[in-house]
Amino acid sequence: MSSIHGHEVLHMMHEQNYTEDSLLTAINQKFGENARFHTCSKEDMTAQELIALLKHKGKFKPAGEQQFTVDSRKICRH
Repeated sequence: MSSIHGHEVLHMMHEQNYTEDSLLTAINQKFGENARFHTCSKEDMTAQELIALLKHKGKFKPAGEQQFTVDSRKICRH
């Protein structure tokens, strides 16, 4: 199975607001529940692990009560 770069999820989030649960649902719908993800620093992650990593790295910004969106200034451009 191929791995999906976390940038794909960040680009998917553009101009959308999510909670962690709604983001997980959106990722599973778009990429499948068994999809695996990687970033520049980590490999072989589940969608939940990817969300936790992106949150920890400050890739999200608040967008209302308990919601967030991607902080487009923090998406790598490579």
